[in-house]
Amino acid sequence: MRLLLDSHVAIWALSRPHRLPTEITEILEDKQNELFVSVAGIWEIAIKGSLKRVSAPEIDAKRLVELCEIAGLAVLAITKAHALAVSLLPHIHADPFDRVMIAQAKVEPMRLVTHDKTVAAYDESFITW
Repeated sequence: MRLLLDSHVAIWALSRPHRLPTEITEILEDKQNELFVSVAGIWEIAIKGSLKRVSAPEIDAKRLVELCEIAGLAVLAITKAHALAVSLLPHIHADPFDRVMIAQAKVEPMRLVTHDKTVAAYDESFITW
């Protein structure tokens, strides 16, 4: 199964695994699954970090990329197909970074792994808790 990790899931998996439920950890550790992190998530973290936002994650974008490389997670680039697919999404969620990741998951196809129930509302195949 091809899994696209929402940015917070990637951060928790790579630096705070105790924050993930056992069933999510098992899915992420299953060697048959391919794990991806979106450039959109890295970009979002970079922006929040540079603006010193309270909502900025515990690690910065550079460290996330380093941890992804160490763990063997692939980075999914944003293509024109992904960008165009955003316009086809219903307006359930307003966050542009999440909307890009949702579009990527649908276009590729992948299952998006997220803790955000609003994001999960886009597709019943998305994995959430």
